[in-house]
Amino acid sequence: MHDCAVTRGCHSGGVAVTVDDVRRIAAPLPRAYEVLVRDRVKFRVGSIVWLAFSRDETQMGFAFPREERAALVESEPEIFFMPGQVDLRYQWVEAWTAALEVDRLTELVLDAWAMVVPKSVSAPYFASLGANR
Repeated sequence: MHDCAVTRGCHSGGVAVTVDDVRRIAAPLPRAYEVLVRDRVKFRVGSIVWLAFSRDETQMGFAFPREERAALVESEPEIFFMPGQVDLRYQWVEAWTAALEVDRLTELVLDAWAMVVPKSVSAPYFASLGANR
């Protein structure tokens, strides 16, 4: 288990982002829904899982471009880490929830969701927010 006091410190002052934080961000997203699979909270679009928590909610995995994840992990290893061997084939990266700030979480959740929905779904949603993506 990760102890953010051992690494370079938690960016959120030791207060982990929570499933409720993700629910608040994900609730208005078109086609997104939450499921519980083997005591793990997961967020899906159709059958595609785009965000998931570990059972103890200390880790959060999310859709992320495979070709960019090594750079992300190398640039912020106190927050992000590579998925397990079995999941390396997926466009996926993991994060320690205690090291994430809620503002950063919003960006990660929206980007992960946008990876799995058609542009015809994400573009109008982002336009309604006044965001160019």
